[in-house]
Amino acid sequence: MRNALKEIALPVFAIAAALLLFGVFVWFAGVSPLEVWVILFKGAFGDWFSWQNTLQRAAPLMLTALCVAIPARAGLVIIGGEGALVLGGLAAAALPYALPLPANLAGTLALCVAGAIAGAAWIALAGWLRQYRGINETISSLLLAYIAIGLFKHLVEGVLRDPASLNKPATRSIAEGIGIGGIGGSDVHWGLVIGIVACIVSGLWLRATASGFSVRVVGGNPRTAQLVGLPASGLILAACGIGGACAGVAGAVEVAAVHTNANASLIAGYGYAGILVSFIARHNPVAVIPVAILFGGFGAAGSLLQRRLGLPDASVLVLQGMAFVLILASEGLRMIDWKTLLKNRMPRAVQPRLTKEPV
Repeated sequence: MRNALKEIALPVFAIAAALLLFGVFVWFAGVSPLEVWVILFKGAFGDWFSWQNTLQRAAPLMLTALCVAIPARAGLVIIGGEGALVLGGLAAAALPYALPLPANLAGTLALCVAGAIAGAAWIALAGWLRQYRGINETISSLLLAYIAIGLFKHLVEGVLRDPASLNKPATRSIAEGIGIGGIGGSDVHWGLVIGIVACIVSGLWLRATASGFSVRVVGGNPRTAQLVGLPASGLILAACGIGGACAGVAGAVEVAAVHTNANASLIAGYGYAGILVSFIARHNPVAVIPVAILFGGFGAAGSLLQRRLGLPDASVLVLQGMAFVLILASEGLRMIDWKTLLKNRMPRAVQPRLTKEPV
């Protein structure tokens, strides 16, 4: 029970401290911190319209956070989810160029599968470079993300460009029948359900299956995994592939539910924000759900801060950066045994010296 409270308390403290520092930041800009905090939460969770914007942004955050969380359980730090997302969206938008898709649920599933394959292959490449070439996966996944973005722009502005898209290059729009609609007629699309299901299934897989347990053993102690005969390389590639597939599905969902084609708006930073969500959730797939909703709300409130207080829309990125730094700092605090430290720091009582009385 005490460990569970500690797991929850440190992320909550980090987010609260980030909000406090963000208040100081806007105070230097001549804006009341209290007013900023009120508008921030009102823009995120104040009414049903705000909730729709929040949940719409939370859907890709859940999936890109899994791109970090699942490989992290295997001992890898993958931060290239943005590349998997844009390639997943590109694959979904390009599939109708190659195959005639039925305008029904089967066509929608085909888009998601195409996005999942593209994302899985891209992140698995980072895992392969780490296992078989000794290249750090953090650096390689980040650089691969920039390559993916460059490849995306080259194809969207080149061979896949729709001639009708003049000022903003884009692919042809997908058929209306294979798009992902809203839940109950709202602006919240079914991608939110896909994200929640993916988080729950990933959490159950890691906790309740032999393969998931093997992945956690490889991440916790690779030498022990080798001694007991676990295929460490295969498990690491599988974890990277599953995480990349989640980010690829996020790109496909954005194309099928929001943009209807692949264009520059797909590069919205969801992959980088997913890193923060995963670290705050302690790489726990189930804990990713509430954290993604919280940061989806912060992103949705950015435009309200701009309209009401004149702050730049990107000021929310400052808040996210502060939260990320404080989360990394809290990881160091987590390892400290405060009870022992305070005990050693407390001054010891001076014991009276016993002296022998003269005869």
